[in-house]
Amino acid sequence: MPLQPRQAGTRSNNRQHTNSPQINRPQQHPAICADCQDATTVPFRPTEGRPVYCSSCLYLRRNGVASSRPAQDRKSASPAAAAGASRSDAAAHESVFRGMVLNPGTRAAIAGMNISDPTPIQEQSIPPLLEGRDLIGQARTGSGKTLAFAVPLVEQCDATARQVQALVLVPTRELAIQVGGVVEDLARPQGLHVTLLYGGRSLGKDHRALQQGAQIIIGTPGRTLDHVRQGSLKLRSVRFLVLDEADEMLDRGFARDVDAILSETPTQRQTALFSATVPDWVAKTARKHLHDPVTVAVDADLETLPSVEHLVYSIQKTDKMEALLILLDRRDGAPVLVFGKTKHGVKRLARQLDEAGYPVGALQGNLSQVARERVMQDFRSGVAPILVATNVAARGLDVEGIGQVINYDLPDSEQLFTHRVGRTGRMGRAGEAITFITPDEDRKWREIERGLGREFTRKSWTRERRSSDRRQTTEAERSVEARPVRLKPAR
Repeated sequence: MPLQPRQAGTRSNNRQHTNSPQINRPQQHPAICADCQDATTVPFRPTEGRPVYCSSCLYLRRNGVASSRPAQDRKSASPAAAAGASRSDAAAHESVFRGMVLNPGTRAAIAGMNISDPTPIQEQSIPPLLEGRDLIGQARTGSGKTLAFAVPLVEQCDATARQVQALVLVPTRELAIQVGGVVEDLARPQGLHVTLLYGGRSLGKDHRALQQGAQIIIGTPGRTLDHVRQGSLKLRSVRFLVLDEADEMLDRGFARDVDAILSETPTQRQTALFSATVPDWVAKTARKHLHDPVTVAVDADLETLPSVEHLVYSIQKTDKMEALLILLDRRDGAPVLVFGKTKHGVKRLARQLDEAGYPVGALQGNLSQVARERVMQDFRSGVAPILVATNVAARGLDVEGIGQVINYDLPDSEQLFTHRVGRTGRMGRAGEAITFITPDEDRKWREIERGLGREFTRKSWTRERRSSDRRQTTEAERSVEARPVRLKPAR
């Protein structure tokens, strides 16, 4: 399906055709938080003698955590003073996402992320989503797609309604955690409660979180469907639905679960699909889930990867390990992500690197959630700056400054190749993607190139290694020649 830009002048005309009901935002009243004594606003008129809490302190209390923010003044403040402080805060962040109609709390949360100007996908997606339009958003990885749907999602929710109003479905646990962090930062100032649902942890913990009255759910299809079937998750009040990484969410592996979940949501909902790739079959499948969607395509051409340098090597299978060690020895300290094909292959490769003395972690599907989080923490903190992973790390893995991606094993499709190399060169930063191709993978590589519509320059690893050896030998000889000759003193 060709990707067409949104036509101008549709804002007012299409409002009455929206898939979601018009939302009447509750009136906000100035108040002083009883815990931290900060000025805040609440969606009800404060009653004398009844404590009122800001969204952050309320969140901590709901989760049984004492507020760490010191109360500097226990004397009550006047509503006028609270209102003045609120207006001051709003003015301080009015330049954030200028031109968009957003709550002051949302602007403040975005400013807290050190963001002031929207990326192209955010600039083109947020306004139609705020209007209630369905949307297909396509942009390459690292372009800011999460914030593009998280901002309007939070804006469409009502903190006074204790029911699920927004649902985000993602393909992996890691992506659920990452998206949850962004949405939580935006939801907290609005007094909205977010719950994550993914496998690898106790169902009892999920039940307790759902009983607290979550308004926003972020989950993987399998765990979300489990709760729907058990009756612990009701989706009849969902007004905003997002399929993140839509090409994988609508693939045959997830399609049945996704269809089952969507059948439990109202037909008059707002739906958004976001992905780096939207193949024709995804666009065709999406028609039954979306109504008259706006299509936004930003830097979506798979051929356009300006911030990533590609090095493709023809290599014998027996030389791959030696080549990997040479490449890792050349790294400049930035995190390196090495992709393998199978769970056992990743475990074996990580063990070999560990035995060779490299600081390495392994991420694959058989790990428990606690083990996954520990591996990712070590990778992000620099304790283990080399991560060997299956395709579970190809989507949604957002680690600051990954300098190099190495395709130790070739992926099965051009979509996976795009998502893998998209872990580096994010948000305009420079990155390098290295791909090994063994003789038996020639045919598969040609299929990937055809799918990408691009041919890559290939080098022979044997010639590259010999050339590198010659350079090192020459440099060593020059170093010896450059040493000063020391003459023994005459006796």
